[in-house]
Amino acid sequence: MAQKGAQLDRESFSCSICLDLLKDPVTLHCGHSYCRNCIKAHWDGEDQKGIHSCPQCRQTFIPRPVLGKNTMLADLVEQLKKTGLQAAPADHCYAGAEDVACDVCSGRKLKAIKSCLACLASYCENHLQPHYDSPPFRKHKLVEPSKNLQENICSRHDEVMKMFCRTDQKSICFLCSVDEHKGHDTVSAAAERTERQRELEGSRQQIQQRVQDREKDVKLLQQEVEAINQSADKTVEHSEKIFTELIRLLQRRSSEVKQQIRSQQETEVSRVKELQEKLEQEITELKRKDAELQQLSDTEDHTQFLQNCPSVSALRESTPSSSIKIRPLRHFEAVTAAVSELREKLQDILREEWTNISLRGTEVDVLLSEPEPESRAGFLRYSSEIKLDPNTANRRLFLSDWNRKVTVMHQLQSYSDHPDRFTEWFQVLSRESLTGRCYWEVEMKGGEVGVAVAHKNISRAGDGDECGFGFNGKSWVLDCYPNGFTFWYNKIKTSISGPRSSRVGVYLDHRAGILSFYRVSGTMTLLHRVQTRFTQPLYAGIGVYNTGSTAELCKME
Repeated sequence: MAQKGAQLDRESFSCSICLDLLKDPVTLHCGHSYCRNCIKAHWDGEDQKGIHSCPQCRQTFIPRPVLGKNTMLADLVEQLKKTGLQAAPADHCYAGAEDVACDVCSGRKLKAIKSCLACLASYCENHLQPHYDSPPFRKHKLVEPSKNLQENICSRHDEVMKMFCRTDQKSICFLCSVDEHKGHDTVSAAAERTERQRELEGSRQQIQQRVQDREKDVKLLQQEVEAINQSADKTVEHSEKIFTELIRLLQRRSSEVKQQIRSQQETEVSRVKELQEKLEQEITELKRKDAELQQLSDTEDHTQFLQNCPSVSALRESTPSSSIKIRPLRHFEAVTAAVSELREKLQDILREEWTNISLRGTEVDVLLSEPEPESRAGFLRYSSEIKLDPNTANRRLFLSDWNRKVTVMHQLQSYSDHPDRFTEWFQVLSRESLTGRCYWEVEMKGGEVGVAVAHKNISRAGDGDECGFGFNGKSWVLDCYPNGFTFWYNKIKTSISGPRSSRVGVYLDHRAGILSFYRVSGTMTLLHRVQTRFTQPLYAGIGVYNTGSTAELCKME
């Protein structure tokens, strides 16, 4: 209380212009006091009007009064200064543009600390004190400062709205309850608050329960993340070890093959050189015999010639040259062929096994319990921009509207040859692959149209079942007829009753294995749902089987 009294004293001896303790105080004829310099500056601005006024009460003075010092106030101010008290509250105590101002303060208003629902006014700390001290005020309802107190006043009767009309769902005053709301289901605002509070508590309990459930889910997901990381680390370590062993095995086998080749090379070269030496010895002997015969042939003495001629030894049989077979660059072609064959087998094995590894690597399913949407707006959250791939379109299909619309034509289209093209079935696939949650719609006109999804490796060439949507294990299709629908998968037919819709919506949750088809009109009507397990990315497909019929991937808006 002493502090509040001091606060009141500070306000009493403060200048309302500078909001500080009075300096050289002067008092006007109306009784209000100001700093001499403050009131002089104020009146200097009014000199042109010729009329001077009090900034607080607006009393006018003609002519401009002569200011005299108020010695009593000056002494009191000096005493206040000696006590160490400040002249005015700190700036942060005054109400700013965003604050609720005290409705009682005059001049510069202080911040309100409470609002009274009975008085419909807001009070600063000083002016709120009667609500604590006076028994009649203690029954008033005090709340946090509010700028919207006037919203509690009935605009028609200017009364506090203490009633609530459940019929019209609005707050009303007592007079409204016996006037325009007579006969309505009306209760006191407190009773309605109690009922709403009970509903809010129920909602809060549901929210808190959901928070707890989600926190459990988060913990489970965190555990799953840790398990995935640990499994991945162990798998990387194990696979690196295996691949290192494979590399070492290949290096060891490479070294063995190299040694075998070198050993065979040495043996073959040694055999060839041995034969070469024999041939060279034979050549030397033949040259020597040839020289002897030449010498004998040159003897002019007939008797000497005849005597020496029988002494020439007969030639030994020579290795016929036709027995030596030369096969240039083919000595080790069998080894090369064997190594090449091994390489191709390893490549095939690694390629096939890597595909399996990749597929198995995508089997870590962590599914949140998010239900399938119930409204078209909910489905549109997952809308996908899909366009058709011209390289897959049958030559009788004409694509338009930026590859979103397909029409069956009489004449063949001038498409280039491509291995992805459907050669016989009037079908086309999307350019984009579909994973995660996706939604798209197909608008149809004319005869039979198939709305499908398929694996990329579905067969394309020929008119067999392996190419047709729904007639194999690589595609799912909803065939839309003028009188109904039929779903096909792996040659299994499911008839669906109901009138045909010109637009069909497709919802895919790849990881959850959900594929749903909906009739899109004023409402979403489920036609067929598939629950399975997708091991590969899917592609949207359209089959248009009657000349002139069209199907279009809709722009999602």
